[in-house]
Amino acid sequence: MNPSTLQIIGAALFAIALLHTFSTKFFEQQAQRRPNHAGLWHLLGEVEVVFGFWAMVLMLCMFALQGKAAATHYIDTRNFTEPMFVFAIMVIAGTRPVLQCATFCVQAVARFIPLPGKLAHYFVVLALVPLLGSFITEPAAMTLAALMLRDRYLGQAVSTKFKYVTLGVLFVNISIGGTLTPFAAPPVLMVASKWNWDIWFMISTFGWKAGLAVVFNALSATLLFRRELAGLPVATATDAAASRVPAVLILVHLLFMLGVVVFAHHPAIFMSLLLFFLGVAHAYERYQDRLILREGLLVAFFLAGLVVLGGQQQWWLQPLLMGMSTDAVYFGATVLTAITDNAALTYLGSLVEGLTPEFQYALVSGAVTGGGLTIIANAPNPAGAAILRDKFEDGAVHPLGLLIAALPPTVVAVLAFRLL
Repeated sequence: MNPSTLQIIGAALFAIALLHTFSTKFFEQQAQRRPNHAGLWHLLGEVEVVFGFWAMVLMLCMFALQGKAAATHYIDTRNFTEPMFVFAIMVIAGTRPVLQCATFCVQAVARFIPLPGKLAHYFVVLALVPLLGSFITEPAAMTLAALMLRDRYLGQAVSTKFKYVTLGVLFVNISIGGTLTPFAAPPVLMVASKWNWDIWFMISTFGWKAGLAVVFNALSATLLFRRELAGLPVATATDAAASRVPAVLILVHLLFMLGVVVFAHHPAIFMSLLLFFLGVAHAYERYQDRLILREGLLVAFFLAGLVVLGGQQQWWLQPLLMGMSTDAVYFGATVLTAITDNAALTYLGSLVEGLTPEFQYALVSGAVTGGGLTIIANAPNPAGAAILRDKFEDGAVHPLGLLIAALPPTVVAVLAFRLL
């Protein structure tokens, strides 16, 4: 390795950004102690702002060291499709018509689960919705699951342990639950075409193992908190006729969401669909709750910052990964995923020619296994955190609490992918 000055700066800023994500509580405390600049401290205390902020610092350094042409060329060569897609799918999936349809499906499936009603519903949200992410994409599944959990469970008087375990299981299950198909999980999508992984390969190699782990994790959380769940108030039916959405409008929303998913790699098309959708939503706003535009924009900003900073990490990350054995790369990818985006890891692997099938499997399975350990580990995680954070103490999801809560379901995923 012979890194340039800018690459070293990029790696240092990436490390600072990682530390910043674990220090957001400090900045929130500063906002209370220094009210004259509370706005700035609150801004720095937003997890979704962290990587965007340090990406801005990187660009200022690039302007100073290499000039305007090099800096603008670097930005122009970054791929911001994923941040835009996550924003679009979050806004559409978070609407009342889509959520009402998803809730109906969850309740229908829950009737067939041999558990008491409240426990069955909680189990299905943590098991079925993540697996559904293999077809509607992981960001859409995360949005739906987070909204259902927020409205029915995390908004109630439940323990902090319940909240973090629920979040940890959700993040892990979303990360591994998208592996039934080659197009829904970002780390799989990065390699599927180049390595010729089709849907049958995904189901036979990854999907059934992921399915077992998802069900086990969801059932374990359900049984662990069965007393808390049993003590929650009975959920009332959606407030009668005033909030009931016509079936035709639900269908229209689902078609918009399908269009965004189908054209997920064509931002000009799916962003046009989003703009058209916003017009429809405004025309029928009596059937809408508040659109989650703010949350979606923050998540997009977070992911865009990760794209900009992550582009300067290849010089040390790729040699580190490629220097590992097949066994070591699985656990190495699991750990590295916690401090980088898992799609970035698999993308680096796709650049190397001649990898054995065993190495390919170890890299991707390790990347999805570690996708629930931190907010930055998997692209949909910031979306879930943005939707649910107001239900946590201090209005923030603390990274250490998430890490501890996500470790047990991550171990289950390790056992599923390595032993089965």
